Amino acid sequence: MTTQAHAAERRRPPLIAVIVLLTAVLTVFLIAFAWPSARSEPRNVPIAVSGPTPAVEQVRTRLDQAIPGGFDITAVPDRQTAVQQIENRDVYGAIVLDSAQPEVLTASAGGPVVAQLLTQLADQLDTRAKVTDIVPLPKDDPRGAGLAAGALPLVLGGIIAAAALTQLVGPGVKRVIGALAFAVTGGLALAAVLQFWLGSFEGSYLGNAGVIAMSIGAISVTLLGLEWLIGTAGLALGGATMMLLGNPLSGMTSAPEMLPSGWSTLGQLLPPGAAGTALRSVSFFDGAGAARPLVVLACWLAGGLALCALGSLRTRGRAVPARHEASAVAA
Repeated sequence: MTTQAHAAERRRPPLIAVIVLLTAVLTVFLIAFAWPSARSEPRNVPIAVSGPTPAVEQVRTRLDQAIPGGFDITAVPDRQTAVQQIENRDVYGAIVLDSAQPEVLTASAGGPVVAQLLTQLADQLDTRAKVTDIVPLPKDDPRGAGLAAGALPLVLGGIIAAAALTQLVGPGVKRVIGALAFAVTGGLALAAVLQFWLGSFEGSYLGNAGVIAMSIGAISVTLLGLEWLIGTAGLALGGATMMLLGNPLSGMTSAPEMLPSGWSTLGQLLPPGAAGTALRSVSFFDGAGAARPLVVLACWLAGGLALCALGSLRTRGRAVPARHEASAVAA
């Protein structure tokens, strides 16, 4: 074996270190994806209750005994107000305490898991209670599987775009243009599949595509900026954050209020979680409740562009001394 081969062999980490590292990575992946689901339960889920004050307080007490801290109850004067709050995305559902016909109002489009939970509560509160889905999911996708399954491709789209552009396109503004162009085409393509083929979306096709495009663009441009500033480590760190935190904490498979406290807030501040909430609002609620998640996506997109601008300035700053040195050598 040559001296060069001996040196290369010495630089390789010990086998046990590689095994420990791979085990740690596998464990982190398991925790990231399994922990939110395993600890999923209602935490301050906002619902409305309509009826006489004593009856409302009785329901509040019973719900708190059944699921402590599970619901954030708002008393409303009548059924119409409860319906308005559901349609405005102020609450996930409502309980109407009508002496003649008690009713539980749900919105499966806002979160099928919460709607199922409220349906189960209807039997516990009053066996006569009728269940009405105020904002149902589409008939072609009554379980909301398409939206839930679309969370991972949405995240991967942004990560893969950034990784591919850094390898296939030279450094500079062309990468940013490529990321933004891909975000638009990717948004149009994913929205078309989910809306026209799978029937998982309703509402404005361009509105749904726009939300997806903002999410892909926010992720890919941010990762490009990190790579521009820090190098491959920045790309890896950003991708891991989106995949290991953003995706499992997005709440797209259930609802943010079903996630562990604190982590649900973090999830809504990352692009995947903001995109999921915005998509439900734009697709099923005529945009109600979409303002905050769209602002989050816009901030990530603007932040990513700012990182790219800083990376460009840093590159230019390095290029100037290099040119001066070259001129001095030539002289």
